[in-house]
Amino acid sequence: MNFFRKIGIALLGWACLIGPTVARTASAADTASPSEASLYKRLGGYDAIAAVTDDFIGRLITDTRFTKFFAGASNDSKQRIRQHIVDQLCMATGGPCFYTGRTMKASHSGLGITEEDWNAAVADLVATLNKFKVPAKEQGELAAILTTVKGDIVEKK
Repeated sequence: MNFFRKIGIALLGWACLIGPTVARTASAADTASPSEASLYKRLGGYDAIAAVTDDFIGRLITDTRFTKFFAGASNDSKQRIRQHIVDQLCMATGGPCFYTGRTMKASHSGLGITEEDWNAAVADLVATLNKFKVPAKEQGELAAILTTVKGDIVEKK
């Protein structure tokens, strides 16, 4: 099993939210009304995004449905993925970060991610968002971002 298959599911959640694909869509900062703060600010900024990312990755790593994607991944590799996810989420929600990783299609190609895998990762993400009491409006905005890249990630229906 190659390295990217082992760790790819970590990118399924937060990382798949954004990446370069977001450039095709309006950013969260562009969709906020002039009187409304950016999604980045409404989520609590960098530290809040990092805390949510840490919890979400922890759920994926301990979720037996995703064990095959993490077997053999070093702590350093997991930390690098974590930072990419934080940067992607920060950027996509209108924050000051810049994502320098690969596209979602390139990152997930060949992993054989199924609709079932996607739905399981989304369920873990929702559990994390609920744990941090992220309001429904902001969860909806994150879901809209996520939906824009689903086609680049799910290979098997």
